[in-house]
Amino acid sequence: MTMKLDGQRISKNLFQYVAMFSGGLAIICSGMHYGWPSASLPKLEGIATNEEGSWMAVMPLVGAMCGSLCGGLVVDLIGRKKTILLSTFPYFIGWILVAYAKSVVVILVARFLAGIGDGFSFSALPIYLGEISDPRIRGSIGSSISVAWIFGILLANVLGSYLSVTLAALISSVLPAVCLITFIWMPESPYYLLMKENDDEARKSMEIFHGKGNIENELERMAKEVKEHNASNGRWVDLFLVPSNRRALIVMLGTRGFQQLTGTTAITFYAYTIFDNASSLVSPSVASIIYFTVQVIFCVICSMIVDRTGRRPLMIISIIGSGIALFIEGTYFFLKDETNINVDDFSLVPVIALVLFVVMFSVGMQGVPILLLSELFPTDVKGFAVCFADIYFSALAATVSKCFQITKDHFGLCVPFFAFTGCCIVGLVFIIYNVPETTGKTLEEIQEGFRSEEVEDFRERYKENEEL
Repeated sequence: MTMKLDGQRISKNLFQYVAMFSGGLAIICSGMHYGWPSASLPKLEGIATNEEGSWMAVMPLVGAMCGSLCGGLVVDLIGRKKTILLSTFPYFIGWILVAYAKSVVVILVARFLAGIGDGFSFSALPIYLGEISDPRIRGSIGSSISVAWIFGILLANVLGSYLSVTLAALISSVLPAVCLITFIWMPESPYYLLMKENDDEARKSMEIFHGKGNIENELERMAKEVKEHNASNGRWVDLFLVPSNRRALIVMLGTRGFQQLTGTTAITFYAYTIFDNASSLVSPSVASIIYFTVQVIFCVICSMIVDRTGRRPLMIISIIGSGIALFIEGTYFFLKDETNINVDDFSLVPVIALVLFVVMFSVGMQGVPILLLSELFPTDVKGFAVCFADIYFSALAATVSKCFQITKDHFGLCVPFFAFTGCCIVGLVFIIYNVPETTGKTLEEIQEGFRSEEVEDFRERYKENEEL
């Protein structure tokens, strides 16, 4: 009976999954650009200095800050779908420039363009998937963004490890073209169409994404919510001035912030270097591929269970396990580099610890913060919120990655790993006390939850005044 129901649900929501896979190609493109430095930078030794290499690694994050500003504006002007399609062009041009680059400057420009693509795709796709998906499977569909991103990183490491920089880049340029060709056939988000008062197209979109059953009640509920928020003419400042938006913003800043303060992006950029310093028993290329393969597997597992277990439990388990693994990693490098203790017999410990980190991190902290981004904000400020979130993410990830490079070069690898451990402890406290559970709720119910907190706060303040 359960299998029959699951089969019916998959059939009913088939186009949601098709859109997920097609749109996910843009995120795979992003992941490939982020995964490029790990395997390819070592091949540029003698051509680029360590400082130039570090700028190559973080340049997509710099570009993403600019791309996010544009993405946040156009996602409500031209739509979620067209914004995702636009992202494929800078991805493609970036790979062509990398393939035929004759200087460091050209590679930096290429990486910057890839960041522009990130700004578009990460501004639009989380919103798009959150708005087209059934609440019962929204967690799985939203979590696919992290799966696609990590798969892109893995693919870049495989290509970069065994092919030349030129050939790997040319093969990588195929992905954005495939995304453009396939995603162009997907319908626009019904929420966006309702925002533009295109009710007939919104109905057609709903029929495609949710089957041709009775969609009128759901469409009416969507239209009412969109109408209420459109009437308020959302502005940037409403993210900070409206209490419910401010609560959502705090949750977003905390979850995305502590996601990066675990050091995940820095470890992604420098995985090859970390493994090269860690163990002589496993080649850095093989260790990096194993690392990202494990990450893909557990991101998939997270996407399969997130709608059953809930968002909060996965994040709590994930950040605790990540902190333990990072502490083990830092302890190993402290004993190896700062003491006279011989750790040759334990050379596999840092490899195992990093694999443990990626397992625990992927269980919740990798995917859930991005998933929450698609759920927390109302339609009138969602574009602004995602734009702000992407700029915030890019700035923080770039800062953490540069600090990682500086501290490892000047103080040893143990220092950044101990710092990441401390951030996990603070992040755990934040999640326990601030992150709401959104599993199984419609986007409208989530907003109602934030607004009901405002009413409760008002009642508490009123009661305190009465007592005074």
